[in-house]
Amino acid sequence: MSDGSTQDNIWPLPKFHFEVSLGSQDSTTSFQEISGLETETQVIEYRHGDSKQFSTIKMPGISKVGNVTLKKGIFVKDNKFYDWYKNISMNTIKRETVVIKLLDQNGNATMTWTLSNAWPTKVSGTDMKSDSNEVAVETLELAYETLVIANK
Repeated sequence: MSDGSTQDNIWPLPKFHFEVSLGSQDSTTSFQEISGLETETQVIEYRHGDSKQFSTIKMPGISKVGNVTLKKGIFVKDNKFYDWYKNISMNTIKRETVVIKLLDQNGNATMTWTLSNAWPTKVSGTDMKSDSNEVAVETLELAYETLVIANK
């Protein structure tokens, strides 16, 4: 029988306290939402022609990452995402290291995702509704090459 003391000391981390550093763009930028932090390994299926088993074996292949989507409120005279995006021309873009930190109640990083060679693939403005009382939100989608996850 457990007294519950182990459970009392271990809790899942809340996901609402985080910060983002966009390389040389800014020290940190405030975002409302981040999604798409994922990495996967493609599967290679293979079978020897003289194998006695009539099925394939599965081996790890090339790893790949998805795009990350970041959403934030729109502020007056703040076009830094679009300014970064409009510099894309024929395989020429300033790539950045993006660091996303999940913070504890004291503001210390507990988990860190580092995206290398990130660049904007899409910038979306807000939708507009005359009868809405929501904040205007813009979306930035980033492509990147590698994802490193670290626990502090």
